[in-house]
Amino acid sequence: MTRVLLATGNPHKLDEVRPVLHPLGMEVVGLDSLDSIPPEPVEDGTTFEANARIKATEYARATGRICLADDSGLEVDALDGEPGVHSARWSGEGGTRDERDRANNHKLIDAMKDVPEAERTARFVCAMCLAAPDGRVLAETRGTFEGTIVIDPRGENGFGYDPHLLVLGEKRTSAELTPEEKNARSHRGEASRAIAALIAAGAMNASERPA
Repeated sequence: MTRVLLATGNPHKLDEVRPVLHPLGMEVVGLDSLDSIPPEPVEDGTTFEANARIKATEYARATGRICLADDSGLEVDALDGEPGVHSARWSGEGGTRDERDRANNHKLIDAMKDVPEAERTARFVCAMCLAAPDGRVLAETRGTFEGTIVIDPRGENGFGYDPHLLVLGEKRTSAELTPEEKNARSHRGEASRAIAALIAAGAMNASERPA
């Protein structure tokens, strides 16, 4: 199998991407598989695409591996697209991932509590970038997952803002979907399947061409 480094330490992301790429002969491993993890690149892009590109190309160069990276987050229309690219650390930098998730969700609900239900439209966005070991971009994709914000959290699955996004056309939040249901419809699932299609079409072969 071809080993692909997914530039994340988040096990939930690995669980969502692996089932999509495995049938193509891709073994997806995370940063925790490395003997030495390179310094985290500065994600100073203003779009999800820019940050995904930064992570993929920098980690690819640092490790000499084919690298896949994503940047994802929540866009809330009533908040002019916030938290957007700041989703993961919207409430601050400190604490564990779970602590930041709780603080982020508290900030979200505080911001949305007086917004009429009809105006709580939002979506998860995921941009993905696949880079060659020398840092060249091989493929880029984008996926979205539409819904509305609910004030009271519902569901135990997923992570991040999942308990607060009521999925479009559903009576369940993203956190109430099974992992299989979520992966079939989510922003990361959509972006992963698009990457898989580009790999199947020969995107990986570009890694063998000289820069």
